[in-house]
Amino acid sequence: MMRSVEEHLAAVLSLATPLPVETVPVSEARGRVVAASAVAVLDLPSFDNSAMDGYAVRAADVPAAGVRVAVVDDIAAGDTRRLSLPPGGAMRIMTGAPLPEGADAIVPVEASDGGTTTVAFTEVPGVGQHVRWVGEDVRAGDEVVSAGVSVTPGVVALLAAAGIAEVAVHRRPRVAVFSTGDELVPLGTTPGFGQIVDSNQVMLGELVRAAGAELVHSGHLPDDPDLVRAAFADPPGDADLVLTSGGVSMGAHDVVKEVLLAAGTVDFVKVAMRPGMPQGAGHIGGRPIVTLPGNPVSSFVSFHVFVLPLLRRLAGQLAAASLGEEVGSGVVEAAVAWRSVEGKVEFTRVRVAGGAATPMTGQGSHMLGALGAANALAVVPPACAAVEVGQRLSVIRLLGSEVGS
Repeated sequence: MMRSVEEHLAAVLSLATPLPVETVPVSEARGRVVAASAVAVLDLPSFDNSAMDGYAVRAADVPAAGVRVAVVDDIAAGDTRRLSLPPGGAMRIMTGAPLPEGADAIVPVEASDGGTTTVAFTEVPGVGQHVRWVGEDVRAGDEVVSAGVSVTPGVVALLAAAGIAEVAVHRRPRVAVFSTGDELVPLGTTPGFGQIVDSNQVMLGELVRAAGAELVHSGHLPDDPDLVRAAFADPPGDADLVLTSGGVSMGAHDVVKEVLLAAGTVDFVKVAMRPGMPQGAGHIGGRPIVTLPGNPVSSFVSFHVFVLPLLRRLAGQLAAASLGEEVGSGVVEAAVAWRSVEGKVEFTRVRVAGGAATPMTGQGSHMLGALGAANALAVVPPACAAVEVGQRLSVIRLLGSEVGS
């Protein structure tokens, strides 16, 4: 009996828990997942300051347009003097410069005659106009980033501005990738009759990196049980996850399956999906192992559906508990009709643009041509034998691709 996609995803996610926590400088945290709430050390802004180039005034001193007042000082950004604005006066002020005590409004230079000794205004300011008040964005002691948040450049900016120099994050997952099969030859080698270039090794390594994990090993294993057994017993790089492609189907020379079945800690199943039906998951040497099909497209799709959520869990993100939760790129409409296979979830390589999905030509599990142009996988439900024009479908964004809205 075949396992559903959701059942296999749950089995894969059960293999691991979030990796240990370490404290790193904020400048080195991008792409990591916050493990504990980060609390602001500083107020943002840390002092009252001007949001415009103009004049700091007391609003009550400018009751009508045309009023002229004396300019008593200039304040540049970075000025550390603690100034006090006398009643009836104004100070020229630059964007970001500290507001003098007593001032409660900024008149933009565009609403003035630009005077340097006296100035007349063409507008009446309200209290608080163009003023950034201390702490109006963040107060010291506020939680600024929650656990489970991925650190983006924007999060880095927030942490740094809030005075947080270091942040607790989960360690990046370390992944060892093995492609398997005697038919494979290294990239750069001209394949002979019956041979193919080992594209899976390169592809899976790039997917691992694109997922924010650390690729600690990438290699090829021939169909030799002793070599496969030795490689799995002690994977290089102290890997947190072993990832393989090939050798997991029903063939007489599916060595990966033979070795791991003998170990007794890995389940091999058929999953009701296309492409990617043969799958395996379990533990070897105390670490998770996920075995993917050897067909390049099957391996590519399976990585997005099963391995990517597992890497997110290892990295400390709140991983999806079902395929429906894992689909994060939204819902689009089918631009054209296409046939599907009833009884299986079909992951169709599509190009999404303008909220519509168009399938790429060549959807066979061995056909790589569609991957270059695709930017998403359309998730066609198992009850659907044919997709109709305008039918709404969930999509999974492909790593490294932009999905047009």
